[in-house]
Amino acid sequence: MAGGQERVLRGRIKSVKATRKITKAMELIAASQIARSQARIAANRPYRQGMQRIIAEAAQGDPHAARKLLSTPEKVETAIVLVIVGDRGLSGAYNSSALRAGERLMHMLGHNGTKVRLFCVGKKAAPYYRFRGFEVEQSFVGFADKPTFADARTVADAIAAPFVAGEVQQVMLVSTRFVSAGTQVVESEQILPLVMPKDFDAPTSTGLKGYTEFEPEVEQLLGELAPKALESEIFSALLEGAASFHTSQQRAMAAATDNADELGQTLTRIMNRARQDSITTEIMEIVGGAEALRSGK
Repeated sequence: MAGGQERVLRGRIKSVKATRKITKAMELIAASQIARSQARIAANRPYRQGMQRIIAEAAQGDPHAARKLLSTPEKVETAIVLVIVGDRGLSGAYNSSALRAGERLMHMLGHNGTKVRLFCVGKKAAPYYRFRGFEVEQSFVGFADKPTFADARTVADAIAAPFVAGEVQQVMLVSTRFVSAGTQVVESEQILPLVMPKDFDAPTSTGLKGYTEFEPEVEQLLGELAPKALESEIFSALLEGAASFHTSQQRAMAAATDNADELGQTLTRIMNRARQDSITTEIMEIVGGAEALRSGK
């Protein structure tokens, strides 16, 4: 009995060690990707900030024209929800947090009488929502962990077309923002119409008091900048989502490796105890046999 238990435990320990090798390798790979993802976020930040600054200055230059393109519509009959998650799992709560946030947003929009059209980035999103009865209009896969600007442009073109055609009045983005290596936050924000700058005040004049002069007119300029700003926002969300994914995976795999170490130690102690029981049983059998021979003589 003890010998059989020892063989089973040896098999389990071997399996745990093999799993530990996999989780440790995935932890190291994810850790190596974090620094690269952070560098890409830092490289993209000046372009994004410059785009936001130009839009803010244009909005201040002609507030009345800007309000047509930079405002929240009073009535939203149809809205697009774009959810960005990963192509792979084994990343802790990264995917599930964004998926649940997107689901809550769609329920809230539906409760307010808004029809929702769902777009997804990441292989994990479409099966999740289809299982829960949501229709996924378009799903983009294959680039969630290493996005390029061309990928962002593809997504932006897909969601901008219904907005430009007047089929939808609002586009909402659900993604994970990379604050730091220890903090990632799931956010839901409006990306179309373009969001009014936070420091935008009520119009007090018809133009800037500063030095900026716009050509073409602000309304036309914002119309041309809107697609580029949308691409910038989506690309930033993809980059921060990739960094958040790698960070979450590194933490999850580190925890899995620690659990494998602890489980291996526990199983080794149990196996040693089983081996001791087996040896003790064999010694008792030998002693009992010797005593029986001695008694027979």
